[in-house]
Amino acid sequence: MLPPSRSRFRLSLIVATVAGLLATTAGAAGAAPAQQPPPQVCALPIISLACQPDTVVLDGTRLTKNRVGLLLGDRTLRTSLTDLLKQADAALTKGPWTVVDKERVPPSGDKHDYLSLAPYWWPSQPATADNPQGCPYVQRDGVLNPETTAVPDKAERLTAFSSIYQLSLAWFYTRKPEYAQRAALDLRTWFLDAATKMNPNLDFAQGIPCKNDGRGIGIIEFAYTFTQVLDAARILDAGAPGWSKTDATAMKGWSADFLTWLRTSKNGTDEAAETNNHGSFYDMLSAGIALYAGDKALTKQIVTGAEKTRLDHQIAADGSQPEESTRTRSFHYHTFNLVALTRLAQIGRHVGVDLWAYRTPEGGSLFKAVDHLLPAATGGASLWPLPDLNFLQYAALDSVHAAADAGDAQAKAALAHIPAPPGGDLYPVRPAAEQLDDISVTG
Repeated sequence: MLPPSRSRFRLSLIVATVAGLLATTAGAAGAAPAQQPPPQVCALPIISLACQPDTVVLDGTRLTKNRVGLLLGDRTLRTSLTDLLKQADAALTKGPWTVVDKERVPPSGDKHDYLSLAPYWWPSQPATADNPQGCPYVQRDGVLNPETTAVPDKAERLTAFSSIYQLSLAWFYTRKPEYAQRAALDLRTWFLDAATKMNPNLDFAQGIPCKNDGRGIGIIEFAYTFTQVLDAARILDAGAPGWSKTDATAMKGWSADFLTWLRTSKNGTDEAAETNNHGSFYDMLSAGIALYAGDKALTKQIVTGAEKTRLDHQIAADGSQPEESTRTRSFHYHTFNLVALTRLAQIGRHVGVDLWAYRTPEGGSLFKAVDHLLPAATGGASLWPLPDLNFLQYAALDSVHAAADAGDAQAKAALAHIPAPPGGDLYPVRPAAEQLDDISVTG
């Protein structure tokens, strides 16, 4: 039990918080929008909708309401935040990471270019002096070639981007400056500082030795994790110490250049033409960057277009996903594609498009796609009718959360019966789907 002085302080803070929220909400109904408070005000532990982040996938209003819920002692939020802070605290002493920190030089000769190897391709011949790489390479779907870990960019990207996201959220909820300052350092090191920054392209992602330097499908390595970085940057924009307007402008410029590359390069256009989860993630990534860069018209165009090009093709009447059903890790890929589509739906709501409400000509929908997973998500592998090399029940959790948020009663009822992933259920404090069974970790 809190001492009386602490209780009075907490009560007064809650009263001030609620009053601030009411005042801000009332002001929003007026003719002129409220001006953003000075950054130093938003860095304080007070709560106001005027200080909420203008996020890309996440809902800034919900994040702000979460802070109120934490002050009021919401147990679910507090448990989730405790788990998030464990990861953020670990991230305080890691990194920063950079693409120039690798021995292997990309085909361009520039270590500032991101480099990775195709994860499921293996040498078919013994290595010899005449054929040191064991060419030609052949595909073994779903089986990770450990050779790919010798190039660190992919693994460091995953750690860097998730750390940036966790640190920014930790700052948002606690207002402890060390979290924001570390996130800002990690962002500048990977994207902005001349000596260490990555060039805004993925020309050499998922190359296959003896076959090609890079492929469009390598873009998926940035897919949802880069949109987490965009949300992190927007959170830091809301008055975080250590992150300046110059940083924000530079990050927006880097992202705009990357979007141009995505929409004009051969790798980008190849990925846009993919019809499975790769196409879904391409749309989600492009829409998220467009929104971050300020092009709401393009964002809306991408999300609306996905109704026909993605949902019509990918979701059957019963909610199954034919494109993902033939994979050796079919449950993983069903949940993986829904990470892209549910995040795209969240981006859509920022521009007035409700992807959850869309019904395909066959009667499929995002709701049906999530509901199709529920028997296995709640009951285990025996209730999944397709092969999966490494079935992980919790892989569906975030997409089920997203469907429940969107109004799916079956999904809401199922949540209590789905096990949490290692590290806990973080969705309550970072409410957007993640790939909980990342192949680079669990493969």
